[in-house]
Amino acid sequence: MNDMTFRDPALIVTGETCVRTMRYSHAQIADFARSTGDSNPLHHDIERARRAIHGEIIASGQQTAGQLMGLAASHFSRGDDGVAREVLCLNFNFAFRAPVFAEQELTLSWTVGKVEWSTRLGGWIGQLDGSAEMAGRACVIGRGTMLVKTPKAPG
Repeated sequence: MNDMTFRDPALIVTGETCVRTMRYSHAQIADFARSTGDSNPLHHDIERARRAIHGEIIASGQQTAGQLMGLAASHFSRGDDGVAREVLCLNFNFAFRAPVFAEQELTLSWTVGKVEWSTRLGGWIGQLDGSAEMAGRACVIGRGTMLVKTPKAPG
């Protein structure tokens, strides 16, 4: 039996997309910043934020980057289509282009740009391009690499 027997290209496909729409409350932004040790007052002090360049509370970059990574991991490990998958996030990089504000709709998305088989890892390596957009403007852009494979049978 060669490794072609185990290749299932339906696990991850070039052009595949996943999208989630969400919004942060002021409390969610402040709580996340505190829980991650980010004491920047722009994430929790409304008076300081009003005097700063953006004029209001902004989410920390790691909050939106985390949501983007969570979207990718959740989408590619899903089982709702009857296909068993195992996912490992290999690498993610983000650029922060514009602030993310509380109480505004934020659209997170990823698109698979390239897929190739890895014999060494026994699965598909997917190259992803993503973004978090608010009012049509990219606030955070990202690139990611994920391994998606068929789980080993138990026992």
